[in-house]
Amino acid sequence: MAPGTALAPVDDIATRIHTVRGLRVMLDSDLAPLYGVTTKRLNEQFGRNRERFPADFTFRLTAEEAANLKSQIATSRSDWGGRRKLPNVFTEHGAVMLASVLKSRIAVEASIQIVRAFLELRGVLASHRQLARRLDEMERKYDGQFKVVFQAIRELMQPAIPPRKQIGFRGG
Repeated sequence: MAPGTALAPVDDIATRIHTVRGLRVMLDSDLAPLYGVTTKRLNEQFGRNRERFPADFTFRLTAEEAANLKSQIATSRSDWGGRRKLPNVFTEHGAVMLASVLKSRIAVEASIQIVRAFLELRGVLASHRQLARRLDEMERKYDGQFKVVFQAIRELMQPAIPPRKQIGFRGG
């Protein structure tokens, strides 16, 4: 999404939320276009207002975390190739605080969409936990009779991991 364009749908924003160090966060490079600014401008404003961002609002990724996160994102990100610094990530509260330091109408409107995306994700995770709990209760009730059925349901609840493509030559 280019700076100054219409707001991104909540579902699109939700795909940009990642889990790092057990926290749900968004990358500075994902937030910047949502707020209608460049990543450089976003990080400048963040740096000028650092006192508004405690450690539970934001942190910088380690080299290992950045590499790991980059490998989880299916498409190659051209903006990562030229970065001189590791990405900053922002929790839900950090993303809202960014909108206040950027002081633009677009940033305020985008922060509302971002909060909605975090809330949607929170709801999905809560319903997933509730479903798992109910499945455990049913499994205890029906002992081993339906073990295969319960196992199949648990497998369906696991996130799908796409198969990795083989690289190199195959011997024959």
